[in-house]
Amino acid sequence: MLKRILPLYAVMAIAYSAMPAAAQDSTQMATINISATGAATAAPDMAIVTSGVVSEGKTAREALSANNEAMAALIDVLKMAGIAPKHIQTSGFSIQPNYVNSDRRDQNGYVLPPKIDGYRVANMVTVSVVELDNLGTVLDQAVTVGANSINGVSFSVSDPSKLLDQARKEAIAEAIKNATIYAEAANISLGRIVNISENNSFGGQQYKAMARTEMAMSDAVPIQAGEIDYSISVNVIWEISQ
Repeated sequence: MLKRILPLYAVMAIAYSAMPAAAQDSTQMATINISATGAATAAPDMAIVTSGVVSEGKTAREALSANNEAMAALIDVLKMAGIAPKHIQTSGFSIQPNYVNSDRRDQNGYVLPPKIDGYRVANMVTVSVVELDNLGTVLDQAVTVGANSINGVSFSVSDPSKLLDQARKEAIAEAIKNATIYAEAANISLGRIVNISENNSFGGQQYKAMARTEMAMSDAVPIQAGEIDYSISVNVIWEISQ
């Protein structure tokens, strides 16, 4: 008798444990998911410039000495232009041999490998220019004292927090507007918000990075800072009222 009752209990337990899952599936929360983007635009108030000196010499010592002299002059002129030492940071340094190919061949007819014909030293600094009115002058003076490599100029806003907050508000307002339109079109009612997530990005019209150059610039360097867009994308989930 005991052997016949145990399987019955097992079947009842399985059915009982499955009931909450079935009930939960039938009352699963219906939601509406909306993504929207808000943006705020501002003129930049600072620039980042990467520049430096590339020197060559017959020996590594000769190239390095010439480079050190030119870099010292470059850093001095940057400081005299009002750039604080904390805004000048070494961002690259290298010593590399210069190779020349040869048409000569060995006794087996193979082309001889390239030979070292001098050395090349490059020293780069990244400079934060917090007064944009001085940017053209800084570039001109840097080239004047020996900077012969400028890798790029980029612009930014020193404190974008207020712009990001404005973009967040616009993104949420846009999400609410779109959700309301969908709800009215579908003849449903929006319930409480159950989730908000965001994804930020920075873009917009910025001054394009200057092409790498190793030539003298004109006395007046024309600069166009343009504007920067700070955008925030949000994803909002509403519960649909039953």
